[in-house]
Amino acid sequence: MRPPKGLPGADIVEIVRVGQEGDGIAALADGTPLFVPFGLPGERALVRPSAKRGDGYAAHIEDIERSSPERVPAPCPHFGICGGCALQHWDATAYAAWKSSLLDAALRRAGFMPTLAPIVITPPHSRRRMDLAIRRTPAGIVLGLHTARDKTVIDVADCTVLHPTLAALLPKLRDVLRRLQALGHEGSAIVNLLDSGPDILLRTDKKLAVSDRSILAAFAHDHGVPRVSWAQNTDMPETAALLRPATTSLAGTPVVIPPGGFMQASLEGEAAIVGAVMAGLPPKPTAKARVLELFAGSGTLTFAIAKHMRVHAVEGDAAACASLKAAANATLQTGRITTEHRDLTRQPLSAKEVSAFDTVVLDPPHGGAPAQIALIAASTIKRVIYVSCNPTALGRDALALKQAGFKLARSVPVDQFLWSARLESVSVFVK
Repeated sequence: MRPPKGLPGADIVEIVRVGQEGDGIAALADGTPLFVPFGLPGERALVRPSAKRGDGYAAHIEDIERSSPERVPAPCPHFGICGGCALQHWDATAYAAWKSSLLDAALRRAGFMPTLAPIVITPPHSRRRMDLAIRRTPAGIVLGLHTARDKTVIDVADCTVLHPTLAALLPKLRDVLRRLQALGHEGSAIVNLLDSGPDILLRTDKKLAVSDRSILAAFAHDHGVPRVSWAQNTDMPETAALLRPATTSLAGTPVVIPPGGFMQASLEGEAAIVGAVMAGLPPKPTAKARVLELFAGSGTLTFAIAKHMRVHAVEGDAAACASLKAAANATLQTGRITTEHRDLTRQPLSAKEVSAFDTVVLDPPHGGAPAQIALIAASTIKRVIYVSCNPTALGRDALALKQAGFKLARSVPVDQFLWSARLESVSVFVK
């Protein structure tokens, strides 16, 4: 088979390490880097470059001449095709060490010399959120995940990371989708497993028919689904079926989560993150001490923090902010919790506003918070607790704190997305 035009041919290479996106890293004879999915350190493999990628080439393995002793059988039959997991084939000890190294390297690039807490790894079958693609084909409904670096959707019959309740819902959801007139060619489904049951947000490419609403109501009743929300394409969701409030407990406070709303991916991961944040708060706060919480969501951290200190929670998503505020009002916590709807990317809090608080807790999106962190660094704040889902963004933002005189007190890696290249962490910076 001839290589695509302009690409090198197949070659035998050594995999020297695993990169930050989970690919094996090798090099051609001239030093050009190769990014090889499913390659492990120490392996000697015949690989074929398949596309230009950065300053090198993406490549795929055609044959492994020398396998790593750390290579293990993948537990999922979809592994290697599904784009959800990248590292099921790696020994658990080596995998955990690599995950921790992502956080260590990011903090070192920022100028810190971290001593990390032991990594917290969530177990298989614990993911309580699934984000699925839907396709209607002549052969039936395809419900699953995209392949790696491709828009093709593979039909998922089971999943080794999903909570059993969500895994059991897959065939039932596939059956109801088959009967919906609103699903023409494609759609998506987000399912959050709440305390009240699996909460579903469907997006379809056609309008919901009257008969569709009856079908979804019967489906919710039969399978313990508290709420089914629906939207056409990217429109705002509306309620299609409601049996009971879609609630979950956050630090003991019942919260109605918005349709498709953000939640920590597992109870174990949430507990680890909340615990690390609580451990990072001032040990003996004064009665007047206040926490500024940025990117607060629906209150995953807010209600836990409020047990120890007063907190002002700022969130850019209107539905999430309203959810947090309503829960605080309903449980008479307004004396401990105040809320503010504010887009922190476009309108970050000023250094003066930040300085009015004693501690900042922030949990920004994947890209981090460069605009806001610069103003935090310029404030008089003495303690910053940074919850990160992206070591690279954390390293960049941590550099601004380092330059402002902050020291790293503690950092906890949390592997909430098992077998992926993603890593969460909680880092405490103090002056």
